[in-house]
Parts: sequence; structure tokens; C-alpha cells
Amino acid sequence: MTNNAYNPAIVYVDGGVSRNPANDELIATYPYQTSDDVERMLDANSAAFRMWRATPMSERVIVYRRLATVLRDRTERLASVITAEMGKPIVAARAEVEKCAATIDWIAANGPAILADEPVPVDANDQVHVSYLPIGSILAVMPWNFPLWQVVRASGPIMLSGNGFILKHAPNVMGAAYALEEAYEAAGFPKGLFANLNSDNATVAHVIEDSRVAAVTLTGSMRAGAAVASTAARALKKSLLELGGSDAFIVLADANIELAVEAAIHARFQNSGQVCLAAKRFILERPIADQFTRKFVEAARTLKIGDPTDTSTQIGPMARKDLRDELHDQVERSLAEGATLLLGGKKVPGAGNFYEPTVLGDVAPGMTAFDEETFGPVAAIAIADDLEHAIELANTSDYGLGGNLWTSDTERAQRIARRLDTGGVFINGFSASNPRIPVGGVKKSGYGRELSHFGLREFTNAQAVWIRTVD
Repeated sequence: MTNNAYNPAIVYVDGGVSRNPANDELIATYPYQTSDDVERMLDANSAAFRMWRATPMSERVIVYRRLATVLRDRTERLASVITAEMGKPIVAARAEVEKCAATIDWIAANGPAILADEPVPVDANDQVHVSYLPIGSILAVMPWNFPLWQVVRASGPIMLSGNGFILKHAPNVMGAAYALEEAYEAAGFPKGLFANLNSDNATVAHVIEDSRVAAVTLTGSMRAGAAVASTAARALKKSLLELGGSDAFIVLADANIELAVEAAIHARFQNSGQVCLAAKRFILERPIADQFTRKFVEAARTLKIGDPTDTSTQIGPMARKDLRDELHDQVERSLAEGATLLLGGKKVPGAGNFYEPTVLGDVAPGMTAFDEETFGPVAAIAIADDLEHAIELANTSDYGLGGNLWTSDTERAQRIARRLDTGGVFINGFSASNPRIPVGGVKKSGYGRELSHFGLREFTNAQAVWIRTVD
């Protein structure tokens, strides 16, 4: 790590830069690895993979249980790193560490059974089973908004199944990347099995093509996903993509409005609105639109913006200045296109990348806030004439990650859910993730699934073994 003078013109040219988004102070710079460094990393990761794949599952589980303990023991250290690097309020940062530890606990408890050989009935004379075997080292290109959780969500299943893991983290959260690498080694994983790749995009492409890498997973933008998937496809390697979303939050006329508003506030403004699997478009059935909007705006107005190290802060800074500028541009374009400003809409003056909680009304397809993903504390409200119109509006999107539906008729809600073009539907709740439940999208939100039994088997070789009885 080198603490050099900060020059905005070369922020991501020569390496990662960790800069506190709450006060603009430089934390550290992380010069890119040299080509020799990358070679040594790939060799070490490949050697560690060969060792790890031969390690019995029972021994892998022991290491996993230690990892959960290490994460919990380092809660304050890890939480402070991500609060400093990307501005996550400290209470949420601590919760992110605990979520990682709880997920590792679940994987350790349930993964062995999910990855065990699976018998397949054929006939009395034959024995058939499917083995879920590791395929090699997996490159994971991960985002900055959940610097720990996104990595653990990917690495947990990948590594329990016997694979190696190479992390290409976002350049502004490299402190979190190296803190995780230290935690994995402290838990007893073979040195080099969890490895960091700190490099430019050209090197990432070369690593994907390298014979020591078996597959790639990415969480990020559509543009990044298309580039990574294209490179992987040319190398005939599997890829998994989670490319964000613009989840609809449908509120029908028979919904409990008080509870729906409470959930909506959390759904939109958690992590300062910087969440892929989160409500962004609020589609309200006309009879309750005014009531919901009034209560939603009132609640959003009370959210406390400020120092993310203060436990009372609810909205911290956005992770980078360019992200705030992009969000503000989306708001300005939406207003020019006919949206109504109901709350906020301004950058907070002074140091840091703060943006006011913002609510836009009268939003419709064709407007920026409806068509694009707004990755920050901005909510877009659209009015639906009836249920059919609400479904139409929800599905009028390039994205298909998650969806939310509020109604008192849960049987009807389940029928509606089947008509929503999303990877997940949350009825009378808000978009969330849980290690027991698969997460992933359709359309331009990507493909493949993480977590649950789908995630544990995603990067395995489902090897069929057919034993024919010979007299």
C-alpha cells in the first residue's frame, strides 16, 4: 500500500484509490500488480486449488466454521474499513459483516449435503449417481456497494465445492479486498486459495483467457457484464452475471399502506440507495396513489443524512463523486422529460458525496428514472390505472432482477408473481437476499444463480457415474 498524493486525473489509471467519500480524504492507493505478480498469484492459486480439491469435505467445513468466527471477531475492523472506503453507515456495515458470517455458517451446515453424491434411480441392475466436482479457479469481478457481502456470497459456495477463488474487486474498495484475504488465511484456507487480482481491464481479460482459470462470475453493470461474458465465451468458459436492476414495487389498492410505506423507505434508501436488488420504481394503483405518495415523501423527508460513523445516520455519502454526478444528471433529465420533483433533487453542499433523498412523481416509461437504473437515493413513482396496467408497467424494463408486490390477497399475489419477468418476487416485503434462497436475474439483469443449492452447484461439474452390473 502506498499513500501518495491524490490526483483525480489518474484515479484508476495506475491502480486502485481508496478515498473517504464522506470527507474527500485520501485513505490509500493500491498500485496495480505487475505481470510477474499476476503470474505468481495464478500459480499459487492453482497450486492451492489442487490441494483444496483433495481436502475432504469434513475438513473444509471446519475451516468454514473458523471463518465465521474470524469474521465476527473482526467485525469492528471490517466494518470500519467499508464505512471509510464507500461510506456505508456504520450500523449497516456491522450488519454486513454479520450477514457474511451467518451465510458462512449456513453453507457449512448445509453445503455438504447439497454437494454430496446424488443417487439417480434407473433400474434394478444399474447404479447411477451424480457427483458435484470442482472445476478449478473461478475469477470473481465484484462491485463496491457491498464490499464484503458480495464477495462472501460468491466465494462461499465456490470454495466449499472445492474451487479456487480469485477476486477482482472494485478499485475504490481494495482495503476491503485485502482485509478479506487476510481473514480467509487466518481461518486456515490454503495460502493463495483466496487471491486478489489488482489490475486494469486488459489484464482481467488475459486472466479470464488463462488456462488456470475455469470460469468467471461478475456483479456489475451491463457494459462490464457484456465485456466479461464475451471474453469468457471466446475462451469457451462459463460465466455468471448479476447486472443490476430497476425493481418495481407494486402497491395495489387493498394493501396495508402503513406497512407498505415503511418497507418502501427501507427498500429504496438502504445503503444510500446503492443496491442492485432493490425497489427503484414505485408503481401505485390509482385509488391509493395519493395516500402512499404523501406518506412516503413525509417518511423520506425525516431520513438523517450525515457522517456514516455516527450510529444515528441513515443516509451516508455516495461512494464516488462521479456516481453522484451521474445520479444528479438522471434526476435532471427526468424532470426535463416531465417528472415532478416531490422531494430533494440536489447535491448536498460541502465536503463529501452526499445527495438528498429524492422522490420523483409522474414518472412513466420513456423517462430516464423509469428506463434506467438509478443507483442512489432516488425513488420514481408511477401511477397504474389497474392491476393489468401495474403488471405492464413493472415488465416494461430492460431489467429483471427482483420485484415487490403489496396486497392483502396473497393467493392472488402468487398468481401475479408468475406474470412478473423477474428472478425473484417479494410479496408484502422488500427485495432481500438469504443464503437459503437463490438470487439472480433475467433479461439484462444477467443469468445464473447464487446462494441456495443452485449457487452451491453453479460452478461444479455434475459428473454422471453409471455402474452397470456385470454377471
